[in-house]
This record gives sequence, C-alpha cells and structure tokens, in this order.
Amino acid sequence: MPRFDPFPALRYATDQLDDVIAPPYDVLSAADLDELEQRHEHNVVRVDVPRETEGAQRYERAATTLREWVESGVLVRDDEPSFTIYRMRFVDEAGTAREIVGVLGALEVVDEGAGGVLPHERTTPKASTDRLDLTRATRANLSPVWGLSLAPGLTDLLRAPGEPMGSVSVDGVEHMVERVTDPARLAAIGTNLASDDVLIADGHHRYGVARTYRDEERSAGRGGGSAETTLTFVNELVADQLSVAAIHRLYRGLSHDALRDALRTCFLTEPGGPVGQGTLGEMEARGALCLVAPDGSGTWLTPRPGAFDRLRSLDGLWLEHALTDVAVDVAYQHGVEHVLAALRGGDAEAAVLIRPVSVDEIVRTAREGLLMPPKSTFFTPKLRTGLVIRPL
Repeated sequence: MPRFDPFPALRYATDQLDDVIAPPYDVLSAADLDELEQRHEHNVVRVDVPRETEGAQRYERAATTLREWVESGVLVRDDEPSFTIYRMRFVDEAGTAREIVGVLGALEVVDEGAGGVLPHERTTPKASTDRLDLTRATRANLSPVWGLSLAPGLTDLLRAPGEPMGSVSVDGVEHMVERVTDPARLAAIGTNLASDDVLIADGHHRYGVARTYRDEERSAGRGGGSAETTLTFVNELVADQLSVAAIHRLYRGLSHDALRDALRTCFLTEPGGPVGQGTLGEMEARGALCLVAPDGSGTWLTPRPGAFDRLRSLDGLWLEHALTDVAVDVAYQHGVEHVLAALRGGDAEAAVLIRPVSVDEIVRTAREGLLMPPKSTFFTPKLRTGLVIRPL
C-alpha cells in the first residue's frame, strides 16, 4: 500500500490568496495567463506556467523566481512537517450543497503496475516534456495530483478543523486550507491512507512525470529522497465526496450523417430536438446518449438490446466499441455549451454527449484492476494551484 507523508510546505505569506493562486495549468488559456499575471506580481502562474522564450530559459527563470520569492519572504516554509486539510464547498449543477474534504501530502511514487497507486483510465499520449523540465529546474511540486482513497474513514479523520491557513471563494466554490502538525493526527491520517489503494482521479500525467523524475534522481545517486513521493490531494472515494461530470466526444473526419449511420449498428436513433442544458437530464431519464449535429440538433442514441451485454456500463466504452472499425478522429470536451461552440466554430463535424460515470462503477473498475477509456471522468471543482507548494 502507498506511503503518504507530511512535509514542510511552502505557503504564501499573504492572506489575499485570490491574488496569488490559480487554476491548474492545463485548463489555462493565454488570456487566462495574461489576467493572472496582471492580477499580482507574485501570482503562482509566473512559476507554474512560465512564458515561452528560448530553449530552457523559461524553466530557469521559473526556478529563479521561486528562489527569490522564498528568499524575500513571499513564500514561507513550515517549521515542521505538516498535512494540509483542503475543503471545497459549493452547490452542484443539481442545486445540492456539497463539501469535498481531503488532505494534501506526499504520496509514494510507485512503478507502473506495482499496485498501491492505481490509474483509473487510459491516458492519451502527451509529447510535451513541460512538467518534467519545470520539475527539474524548480525542484518543486507545484500542482497536486488528485487521488481517491479506497480506505474507509478518511473523512472522519479530517472532520475536526486544523490551523486555518486561508480561504478564498472562486467561481462559486469556497476553498479552505488548514494545517495539521499534531504528531498523533499526522500518524492517524498517514496510517489510514496507507491501508488501501489510492486511485488517481486527475493528474495521471503529473504522476507519470513524478515517476520519471524519481528514476532520474535514483540514476544520479540521489535515491531515497523527496523524489520518492509527490504532492497529492487525497479524499475518500464515497459518493457524497465526489462531483463527477462527463467529458463529451467531438468527432472529425466523418460527417454527422455518416457517424449516425455507423452508430446505428449498436444504437437505436430518434430525433431529439435542439440541444441545451436540459439535454443532460433527459439523457439520464432515457438511459440514452445524444448525437449532436453542427446546427445544434440532437439525436437520441439508445443502446440496442444485447449490443453491449459483455461490456461495462460506460458510455465512452460503448462508443469505442460501436466505432471500432470506423476511421474517425476523436477529441474531448466538457460542458454542453463548449461542445456546441466547437460545432459552430467548425472544430468538429459531430459530437456525442455522454453521461457521467457513477461512483459505483469507478470503485468496481478500480477493484477489478481495469481501466476506463480516456477522458471518462471530469472531477469538479478543480483544485487551486499555489495553496501549498512542496520543495524537492
């Protein structure tokens, strides 16, 4: 089972956290970066997403900036190892008030296939070495991986508050962090998390980079150090601790009509009218997917009896099966409005809206050692970067 350790965290000295924290690097546009850089000279994106210059200079600049912030007191290091309780309170799309509570710590980096830390979906390849080059230069974990603990009891261990370290409300979500340094409580949290597997919810590529970086450190004779673990937020895998949205499919290289005809081998089709936010609810009620044309009109896709009897109940897997022999390019997009905008803009010739994966299916897939198709789940809200930085 994986080790989960406290560490002396780097934290911003300011209580104006909204000025200095940011969304994850992989959801930021160029316009987002402009706004965050202008918001404050110490915003974390100046280190986490350094702008392109020549060669590796931007990573060296990021490392220099991080070092200067530590030396000048912009960032202050904890005097002793700590865990950080991280709470997110929000109202979900169904209007239900929710709270996700987890803990930021250092999760063991294990070899692929070794168990203990499990992927939950196949990943799409990424050629960029950006995160690895940034880690090498800064020698820091900046953006956390998001893990789901299969061990019961973590939520109860995090119920009591820790030392308040700041809070901020962003886009309707209240983010709160609390420091825990009490040895007994640190031991209880670490023991709980080490008692069962941790499933990676978000950050598969970050975890893969951590494995590569660990191997480099071992090859350089520095094995056994801080590179053996990586910054991770972990919460308990229970239904009321998760808000899971679907990631829809965009298709190119095949017309809408041709795609519809190909899908008819496994689905019954029926006109669905204009697509909007209400479409997702009707999909759940019907037990159907929805094919979307460039003009925004929908077609219900109801599984043919017996078409998927030998497959798990995953919309993404059903689509892969139905289109096995069809030459078509697929991309991924969350949010109905984003899908419709992509179709209007000519970024896709058709789309299929899918339903969120259930928590029961996530647990079953993990326990059976199976993988979901790429981009099966979109966990929300997104963790903020900059609340905790982990030096390596």
